[in-house]
Amino acid sequence: MSKDTCDLNERAKHLLKVLIEGYISDGQPIGSTLLAKRSGLDLSPATIRNVMASLEDAGYIHAPHTSAGRVPTSQGYRLFVDSLLNVTPLAEQECQTLQIQLDNRSSANLIQSASTMLSGLTQLTGIVMAPQMEARAIRKIEFLKLSDSQVLVVLVMSNNDIENRMITMDREITSSELQQSSNYLNEILVGKDLAQARVALLNEMKQVRADMNAMMLSAIDLGEQAVSGMADNVEDDYVVAGQTNLMDYDDLSDVTKLRQLFNAFNEKRDILNLLDRCMTADGVQIFIGRESGHEVFGDCSVVTAPYQIDDTHIGVLGVIGPKRMHYDRVIPVVDITAKLLSAALNK
Repeated sequence: MSKDTCDLNERAKHLLKVLIEGYISDGQPIGSTLLAKRSGLDLSPATIRNVMASLEDAGYIHAPHTSAGRVPTSQGYRLFVDSLLNVTPLAEQECQTLQIQLDNRSSANLIQSASTMLSGLTQLTGIVMAPQMEARAIRKIEFLKLSDSQVLVVLVMSNNDIENRMITMDREITSSELQQSSNYLNEILVGKDLAQARVALLNEMKQVRADMNAMMLSAIDLGEQAVSGMADNVEDDYVVAGQTNLMDYDDLSDVTKLRQLFNAFNEKRDILNLLDRCMTADGVQIFIGRESGHEVFGDCSVVTAPYQIDDTHIGVLGVIGPKRMHYDRVIPVVDITAKLLSAALNK
């Protein structure tokens, strides 16, 4: 906590809270007269103006060029979220309704449903990272000859999932060669996730090429086809819903800002980078403005929470919207959606 935060007395904090709540609700700069009326405090307009001046000097509010009123800064929102916000959990009936919506979905549709739920409940943009299942480790790899050139790959993963894939070879391969390849690959791949396995195979290929060991080269080729195929089936993407909701907020109505945001949704790099950073977090995280580390979200807030299978975080979901969002509503929605999605996936 900064020294300025410590120096704010309870009266200043109360007025800042009332100002931010008013601005979130109305979307209009708050003047001293309106603040005095809403504050419930018996203070003169002059006293209110003095407190507002102090809050402005401390960097919590500022005056837009077109208005005599004040609006919160990112620093003001941060203090509000950390110290002044009253968050009420969703009502039990509402939670049950959300759970039913997810329970009635197939596993393939859960991610899309969660994203749509987030958007619908908050009227912002809902985003859900697809499960990062590469975190599963390889327990065993086997090959089964189906014909002279066709091979079935069987990958047994650490969570007992079994992944199958057909490979077509450009030459005839014997059952004996497949058994040798399986033995060799199990030595170097067991215990690694799919991403680590690809790196291991690449490193092994560099070493084996120098020895020109035909059997090992064949085995590595089989392993590369097997692991690459499985990894390609694992989405490293996310599902987004409600992008157009952002057009309803004056804070983001600038065409250039909207174009940059929509480009970020399409290009995915910045958003995936941000979501990846949240994978190890416990519970809800809130990024206000440039706290996200990405310029494109400078006028936004991002509220995220991880979801999990068997106590392992496998993805992140959240909401993107203007800094002027209803945090008291958004935070519990993100929190409960992450918990319900975790429960549904664990089923």
